[in-house]
This record gives sequence, structure tokens and C-alpha cells, in this order.
Amino acid sequence: MPIIVNLDVMMAKRKMSLTELSLKLDITMANLSILKTGKAKAIRFSTLEAICLALNCQPADILEFVEE
Repeated sequence: MPIIVNLDVMMAKRKMSLTELSLKLDITMANLSILKTGKAKAIRFSTLEAICLALNCQPADILEFVEE
């Protein structure tokens, strides 16, 4: 899939654990893990917005398009 999810990179830059982010967003760790590992097929804009607010970043910091 040409969309790369860099959630783990942003979490590391912000020194935030999956548990901490999960609690801030009120999203299960399982769902965040699916997103973090790139196994998610979709993401809601409201979830992306919440992640960006929690990590103080832009959507482009989380999602990257790579041509194959």
C-alpha cells in the first residue's frame, strides 16, 4: 500500500507511549496498534484530528504517500 503510517515515529518524537496516547484519545490500544503498524484500511478524520492534537503535529506528519 503506498500510504505509510508514521504514527510510531511521531510518538517517539513526542516521547509518548501507546498507552498514554490511548488514554488521551479514548481509543483502545488495539485500534491504535492496528493504525501504528499500518494494518488499518481507513482512518476517520475525527480520529486523525485527535491524534494530531494529542501529538501537536500535522496530518502529513502521520500519513505519507510513497509511489511504488
